[in-house]
Formats: sequence, structure tokens, C-alpha cells
Amino acid sequence: MADLAVAFVDLAGFTALTEVHGDEDAADVAGAFYAMAKSCLVGDTRVVKRIGDAVMLVGSGADDALATVLGLAAAVEAQPDFPGVRAGVHFGPVASRDGDVFGATVNVAARAAAHARSGQTLCTAALRAALASGRWHCVPLGATKLKNVLLPVELFEVDGGPRSAERDLDPVCRMRLPPGSAWWLEHDGKTIRFCSAKCRDAFAAAPESFV
Repeated sequence: MADLAVAFVDLAGFTALTEVHGDEDAADVAGAFYAMAKSCLVGDTRVVKRIGDAVMLVGSGADDALATVLGLAAAVEAQPDFPGVRAGVHFGPVASRDGDVFGATVNVAARAAAHARSGQTLCTAALRAALASGRWHCVPLGATKLKNVLLPVELFEVDGGPRSAERDLDPVCRMRLPPGSAWWLEHDGKTIRFCSAKCRDAFAAAPESFV
């Protein structure tokens, strides 16, 4: 057993993207996301595995793991044709087997990621305590009940800089919108923009499914 930083980063809204744009486009997005994850590694942080639309990262240094996560979030943020990302990072003992890691620390990191909103990075009190640098701004969110975790977990939101606002997301496929998106319609007195005519038409057919 060794104490390690464990992070899960996934593409928020990937299921919606798959349903609207199809399996091939979704697979291309997932592949590009995985490549970006490998290019953003800091220190000895490594990609343990790819799980559909998510990557699992692990490293001995809390600062390096967090820098990797925020670097990956920034890389995705720079891509207008990507969904947003959400992440959870925890620090604690893990058991290593054949390159993979197991244990409660892994479970908490995964649940923290699932609890995060699009564009949000959450870390635990244990991860925050393991940080050696004062460069990170961690906003306390309080003790939070996570799914399938027995006791509440103290969570913090890590301020990684500017991120996409909710209004920048296509309401159908959850992709972020490029500036000046050409597809839009009026709904309840509001202008709603979309990444494509396909998403616009899907919204027009059943707006109650997306509002």
C-alpha cells in the first residue's frame, strides 16, 4: 500500500453527445480527450486507464496530479467542439496490481468526479492537506454525502481559472458553443444557440426534454 493522488476526469454530457451526433463522432471526441490527457501529464502522474469517456490518473505528488487535471481541463476548454469536463481528486492509500490501483481512495475520487458539475474540479480535504504548494485556491464546499460512500466527505472546489458558463453549452448535446454559432431559435422569449442544425431541430421537436 502507498499513499497516492487519484483523479478521475470525464466528459460531462457524453451520453447526450453520443445520442445526437452518433457513435463515430463520439468515439473521435473520446479518443482526442485521451490523447490530450496523455499530453498534459505532470511529474510522475500517469494515465492508469481509459474508461469510456473518462480517464483515471494516479501519481505520488498531489500538486503534480492536480496540475495535470487542471491542465487537461484547460486543454479541453480551448477546444470549442468539446463537451465540458468535470473532475474529482483524492489522496490516500491504494493497492497496486498489474499497473492498476484499487481501494477506497479510488472509489472516493470517482464519486467526487461524478458529483462535480461540468467545468468543475473537486478535491477532498485529504488531497488539499497533501498539497505542498500554496498556488491552489480551494473553496470549501463542506461535508458532502457521495453515492456509495459511507461517511460524508469534505470537498473543495479548485479554482482553475475561467471556465465555460452554462449559457455556452448546447442544451441538446452539451458541447460548448463556438463564438457566433450560426444555429439558433427563439424559445420562451430567449435566444437559444446550438452547435449544429441537427441539435437545433432536436430541440425544436421536443423543447421540454432539454429546458
